Amino acid sequence: MLLRKLFNPKSVAIVGASTHEGKIGHILVKNLLKYEYPGKIFPINPKANEILGLRTYHSLKEISEAVDLAIIAVKPLEVLESIKICGEKNIEAAIVISAGFKETGAKGARFEQELKTLAKENKVRFLGPNCLGLIDTYSKLNASFAAGMPEQGEIGFFSQSGAMCVAILDWVLGEKIGFSKFISLGNKTDISEIDMLIALGEDENTKVILGYLEGVENGATFIQVAQEVSKKKPIIMIKAGVTSAGARAVSSHTGALAGSESAYQAAFKQSGIIRAKTVNELFNYALAFANQPLPKGPRVAILTNSGGPGIVAADACDQSALQLVRLNSKTAQKLRSFLPPVASIVNPVDIIGDAHFDRYDNALKVLLEASNIDAVIVLLTPTATIEVEETAKVVAKHAQKTKKPILCSFMGQLQVKKGVNYLKKHGVPNYLCPEDAVSALERMWQRQHWLSQPLSTYFPVQADRGRVRYLLEMAKRQGRFHLTETEAKEILMAYGFSFPQTKLARTKEDAVEAAKSMKFPIVLKVVSPNISHKTDVGGVILGLETPQEVEEAFEEIMLKVSEKVPKAAIYGVSVQEMIQEVKETIIGFTRDSQFGPLLMFGLGGIYVEVLKDVSFRIAPIGKREALEMIREIKTYPLLRGIRGEPPADVSALAEGILALNQMALDFPEIVEAEINPFLVKTKGCIAVDARLTIKKE
Repeated sequence: MLLRKLFNPKSVAIVGASTHEGKIGHILVKNLLKYEYPGKIFPINPKANEILGLRTYHSLKEISEAVDLAIIAVKPLEVLESIKICGEKNIEAAIVISAGFKETGAKGARFEQELKTLAKENKVRFLGPNCLGLIDTYSKLNASFAAGMPEQGEIGFFSQSGAMCVAILDWVLGEKIGFSKFISLGNKTDISEIDMLIALGEDENTKVILGYLEGVENGATFIQVAQEVSKKKPIIMIKAGVTSAGARAVSSHTGALAGSESAYQAAFKQSGIIRAKTVNELFNYALAFANQPLPKGPRVAILTNSGGPGIVAADACDQSALQLVRLNSKTAQKLRSFLPPVASIVNPVDIIGDAHFDRYDNALKVLLEASNIDAVIVLLTPTATIEVEETAKVVAKHAQKTKKPILCSFMGQLQVKKGVNYLKKHGVPNYLCPEDAVSALERMWQRQHWLSQPLSTYFPVQADRGRVRYLLEMAKRQGRFHLTETEAKEILMAYGFSFPQTKLARTKEDAVEAAKSMKFPIVLKVVSPNISHKTDVGGVILGLETPQEVEEAFEEIMLKVSEKVPKAAIYGVSVQEMIQEVKETIIGFTRDSQFGPLLMFGLGGIYVEVLKDVSFRIAPIGKREALEMIREIKTYPLLRGIRGEPPADVSALAEGILALNQMALDFPEIVEAEINPFLVKTKGCIAVDARLTIKKE
């Protein structure tokens, strides 16, 4: 119902229609007429009798016929009254163009809350307020005050920014790119990005969904809906406002490394959304998805008439998830049979600068027939001998026949213009430079890979939740929000984590006795609820080999910590066996305000915030996603083992991530948790340092 009445209404009323050219109320009526909207139009103006040849009504109440959609462009107080009348007249869909709501301050925010309440009471779904409106090219509906209407196409676009809508629309009109729908969400008080994903996912005229996001209202629902829609159609989005400026103060490495950008990156990855960093990338990717089939695999061949661009494309492939395939002997022999001796028949295939269109034709045919090639990138530089338009016709001919994607970079502007226009007309994406073609193809392969993966299955983890609840309640009663290391360890042990043998020593004599009961070397660490990063204040000493070293280390820790944090409550020092021949990792979670528990994995130790070699996911996750987190970090080869080292127990690492995943779901009051280092051995893992922070009541 939302889809039909908003995008394909049989009748439209314009509340605030104006007789004055240049006013929004006038442009709204004009756009409906100019682009030949076929339904009934009811302009509402309390003073006028006619606007642009249409009979004008003095109020919505005067209209005796059914109205599917109301476009409202009046002052905020009048908007509220109009929504009430919509309810009385069973008008179920509205577009509130009007500004003057929460974007203007506290008074406007109160108006907006009242608008939301009234619309809900009157069963009216609405777009906006403070929006540009929407365009549907198939129903010939331009319910906006934008200048122009795109050609019909298979790309649907929504944006939280009206200004971004205007700029992109102007660019689209200039490039003659077809669109199905163009939607400005405005303040998204009612209809949100989630509604748009559902609507565009169901829309038979939309093949590719584009979005410009500044934020989401309900992170969990957003991920769920995006996952479902992504299985049917590609979703490509720009997320604005990704910097960590103004981020809250945090006490853990996990909190310092996490943030809005990390959460959105994880959300997009988990839901199959393709991330574009720029508007240029947004449309580069959209044109590829809208016009070409997905590659079956990552293996790509490059066909070029010039060595330089071929090398640039090859370098871009090498830095991507694509594979520059080695041509087999059969393919090489076929190419050699018609290419000149100086031509290169390795990949990139360089058919040299004197190539005519027939050389492109024959070479492209051979490459597309090769079973070990999944996609072809065609490069062309406008030499004096090349027939650009004829070459474009050859490429388009093969693109129409093959089930493999072909992407082009006809480089230049003036000399290649006719060829580029021919490619565009026949659905072959062309890019200004080779790197853009490689980037678009890489996103196509990533989507194909995502589609081939089964959705991760979450299985609950066993835990002693009663013991955890008791420890958390005890800390709350004492007014503590940072748990002691002993409490943190006990909670983590309730979720199956193992720790080295540890004893608390309040005196240097206690420390020596505890060390003698363990295997040397020994580690000493200060125990205090007021100190999160012990190393920073001299509270950790490693590799103690003798009782005398333990005694001296105890005194050194007490002296340094009392100097650097004089007000800290020091409970003593933990004495611990030092685990050797292991890899240091870090696992943890924090809570994102929009998406909830944000899990982190990475290379651990004291340099974690410097190296920032970490990955994130939003809970809940399953084992497949936990393993993906591990494989994503740059230093993953270290975990697999290098130079004869045995591989680390990656499966045990994944189980540790899943245990924290469960804890985050079980206890919302735990706002941050971290194990650093989380030591991984050839068999099993051991947690060493742990910190937990609970929510302030």
